[in-house]
Parts: sequence; structure tokens; C-alpha cells
Amino acid sequence: MEISTQRTLADNTNLTWLIGNARLIDLSGQLLGAHIAHAGLIMFWAGATAISEVTHLVPDKPMYDQGLTLLPHLASLGWGVGAGGQVVDTYPYFAIGILHLAASAVLGAGGLYHVFRGSGILKNGVGRVTKFHYEWTDPKQLSLILGHHLIFLGIGAFLFVLKAMVFGGIYDPAVANVRLITNPTLNPVTIFCYLFGIANGGWTPLGMASVNNLEDVIGGHIWIGSLLIAGGAWHIVSQPFPWVKKALIINGDALLSYSLGGLAFMAFVSAIFVGYNTTVYPR
Repeated sequence: MEISTQRTLADNTNLTWLIGNARLIDLSGQLLGAHIAHAGLIMFWAGATAISEVTHLVPDKPMYDQGLTLLPHLASLGWGVGAGGQVVDTYPYFAIGILHLAASAVLGAGGLYHVFRGSGILKNGVGRVTKFHYEWTDPKQLSLILGHHLIFLGIGAFLFVLKAMVFGGIYDPAVANVRLITNPTLNPVTIFCYLFGIANGGWTPLGMASVNNLEDVIGGHIWIGSLLIAGGAWHIVSQPFPWVKKALIINGDALLSYSLGGLAFMAFVSAIFVGYNTTVYPR
């Protein structure tokens, strides 16, 4: 059976239940709406799950014995935790859950707008939205869009830094209490040696997951945030080098494959952190 390679909405109407967002591959505006709506679903899951876990939380029992998913992360950020790692206030968890539910409604509305009211193809829209139309074979435009993504990721890294250094601090299992990180490690040798598994004067197969103090954790996020924002700005004003264009396949399928590969790599890194690092994921 011959399968058409022209994956447009019209060509695949009878396969929409199977091909997902692929039917929107040539509809930049509707694909944007789908991504915003998907972000809304993620926000809804986070908010609903956090509130559900609050209703089942037993404060005097370790969180890791209760099968909780999100509240341990919120506690590690210093929310609702007192001396000895004891949960003393569950209201922050509830408030954060509600904020996520409200955000999910806004994102959902934005997604529906782009799907049903906005221009199906961004270049046919009005205002600044036309700037973000893309063609899968246009490396310069794809670089611009990548740059904006990197900047937002960098801002997220710095929000974590601000929480640790300014807004209340984060939980440190080494002292079993919440504290401000006032002296983050900025030495690039110390930070980037973790990438090669070099830590504490020796080599370890755990790599980055071998970090054992919050000063290095926050210093690493300062470096990551700075590199992401600088890299994002560079991608916005430039385009891939000629050798990159020759070395990489540039189309929708290839870009999806690169993204999934990066996601898989980070999943393995995260699994190692969860399994072995008690500084970032306290028990």
C-alpha cells in the first residue's frame, strides 16, 4: 500500500485519530494552538494531582511512604516545611494547585482560540504573530523559534535560583531544614566537571547526579540559565552554520526525532538523580 508523504489536514482527514499532530504539520497556527492546549492539560494534571495529594497527606508520615508524586517536589522547594523536614503547613500546596488549575484554564482558552479563531497559518495572521510562522525546511526561522524556547527555559532556571537565594530558600537534607543559598558555586571547573563524572576529587559513573551540596546545585542552575539565555539570543539573531545544515537533516520528522532523543537522554539522567541523589531528591 502506498502511503502519501503530503501530510496535510486535507490529505489525512480519515486518519486524524491515528496521526495526532502530524495532520497539522503544514498549519503553523493550529499546531501552536494544539501545543498551548497540551500545556493546559499538563497544568491541569499538575493542579488536580497536587490538590488530591493534599487531601490524602499524612503530615507525620514520610512522603516517600505515602506514594506521593508532586508534594515531595514542592517540599524540596521549601514550601510548607519546618525544622527536621516536618510538614507544618499544607496551604502552600493547595494554593499552588489552584494556581495551576487557573493557568490550565487560561492555556486551554488560548489553545482553543488558536485552533478555532486564529489563523490556521501564522503568516496569514496579523501583527507580530506572522513573525513566528515557519517552514520545516527553513533553518533560519527554526533557529529563531528555538531561540525563544531556550530563553524561556533559561528564565525558568533563574526562577529556581531566585527561590533558593531570595524567596525563602529551599530544603537542605544535610541540615534537615529550609535555608537560603547565599553562596552558590560559580567556579566553572567545579560545575562543568560534573558533566564528566568528576566530583569530590575523583571520578564517578553518576556524573551530574553525584552533586552532594545545594551550593553546587544552584551554581549549576546559574550557569545553565545564563547559557540558555545567551544561546537563545544567539539563535534568534543568527542561523545554523553551513556545516550544520549539511550534517543534519532539517525537516519536521527529523526535528521531532532530535527532540525525542534529547527527551529520552534527560529521562535517563533524571532517573539516575531520583534513584541515587538524596540532595536533590531527599528521602
